[in-house]
Amino acid sequence: MKKEIGYHLNPALKNIAAYRVEGGQQAEIKLNQNESPFDVPMWLKEEIMEEFIKEPWNRYPDILPYQGMHAYADFLGISPDSVMMSNGSNEMLYTIFLACLGPGRKILIPDPSFSLYEKIALLLQSQIVTVPMRADLDFDLEAIVRTAQDESVNFIVLSTPNNPTGKSLSFEEIRLIAHSSAAIVLVDEAYIEFSRQCSVLELIEELPNLVVLRTMSKALALAGIRIGFAIATPLLMAEIAKPKIPFASSRLAEITLTKVLANYSLVTDAVSYILHERERLYAALLDIDGVEPFLSDTNFLIIRVSDARALFQSLQSEGILVRNVSGYHLMENCLRFNVGLVDENQRLIEKLRSR
Repeated sequence: MKKEIGYHLNPALKNIAAYRVEGGQQAEIKLNQNESPFDVPMWLKEEIMEEFIKEPWNRYPDILPYQGMHAYADFLGISPDSVMMSNGSNEMLYTIFLACLGPGRKILIPDPSFSLYEKIALLLQSQIVTVPMRADLDFDLEAIVRTAQDESVNFIVLSTPNNPTGKSLSFEEIRLIAHSSAAIVLVDEAYIEFSRQCSVLELIEELPNLVVLRTMSKALALAGIRIGFAIATPLLMAEIAKPKIPFASSRLAEITLTKVLANYSLVTDAVSYILHERERLYAALLDIDGVEPFLSDTNFLIIRVSDARALFQSLQSEGILVRNVSGYHLMENCLRFNVGLVDENQRLIEKLRSR
């Protein structure tokens, strides 16, 4: 008798749903995916394409994107042996998790946090140990340290600044967590350019169990090009790079990265704008009845309202797409939206005022 197809699949798939974006990815005002409101300028795109068009498209790129890795290492002022480039930071997450997890191994994840962490851990049949955020959505440092020790976890992942809460751990808090545990500690700094806290990159040499994850999708406005990085000691990097998919990054990504880094004032100008608008938006939200905004360390804001589902649909009907994050633990009736252009932000505020 033939067995059902599910019998032959990874049993972890029963507890996993395919990734989807509620409301889609197209809208007149699109504020639901924490993207930069600024595209790469056309003159720089033309420079990039002028170089890329000379590449042989019939040939594979390097096994690993060495030119991109060297460019980013030079930008950070560290050894290229400490850097790995990937096709977006999500691909790097899969690589690192494959290297560190498996059946019977334990991962500590603050809750709520980026949903992909749990998904990959479930696929790898690892045991997930969650540490709830505080009621104000801040990290519970003492609980993280205590739980990591009590549970003897193998791996800790910290999204800081955190998606979806917008809150951060401090430099010294991360140092404490990594010092107090023998586990590999992955610090996902996807939103670090917008944070009031400083990066923990300088702790790499001090902490041989530390890995820092970066993305070029947020502050660098390259979500469509797919560029991510991991940074660790050369010894640790050599190990976590072993599951890395070869040929995963294109020459287009490497050329784009190099050109954007060479024109980094575009990034600093955009970040300065976003930070200014974030504070203006937060102040405006404080004055709206029935809207509770949370302080943010990212390029997005969280608000709590009486009925997030109804407001999400109302905004969508007006051509404004935000993210309903009510399904996360502790975030009932919460919406998330990234900072957009001035007129986009103003339309959102006006709609919230008149709802």
